[in-house]
Amino acid sequence: MMRRASAAETAAGSTVPDWLETLLSTRFFLACAAHPDSPRNECNMFCLDCRSPPAPAPAFCYYCRSHRHAAHRVIQIRRSSYHDVVRVAEVEDALDISGVQTYVINSAKVLFLNERPQPRGAGAAAGKAAASPYNCEICGRALLDPFRFCSLGCKVPLLCFLLDP
Repeated sequence: MMRRASAAETAAGSTVPDWLETLLSTRFFLACAAHPDSPRNECNMFCLDCRSPPAPAPAFCYYCRSHRHAAHRVIQIRRSSYHDVVRVAEVEDALDISGVQTYVINSAKVLFLNERPQPRGAGAAAGKAAASPYNCEICGRALLDPFRFCSLGCKVPLLCFLLDP
């Protein structure tokens, strides 16, 4: 179930799904307690259809997906530079991701789930970031393109603020 959006948000067609805050606060890539001796047992899956918090934990492994979430909408969380990302193709139909910086990693368009520390004085990358005219509206991180947010986590507070009580 989604929360009701304000008139301004409704006009833009965006609402905040109940599962989004759970997704952003979940720790991924831990070993699955239900399948400790199995290969591919890292918990890097998240179900969009189960109510939060799903039992026993919101993150689950490949084998748990087969047994408990076979007919559900499931997204796979990936890692990039030690940070959690999700493919745009997996979330764009379930969530308004407009305004969030996207990146191409391994030929797939992805976005970061949560904000990352801003690089300071760390070589050429920091020089490019410092010269960027675009910054995240929440954390101030320099962006590569004219986006408003560096991650889903930075977009959520603004969406929640705009929602009716």
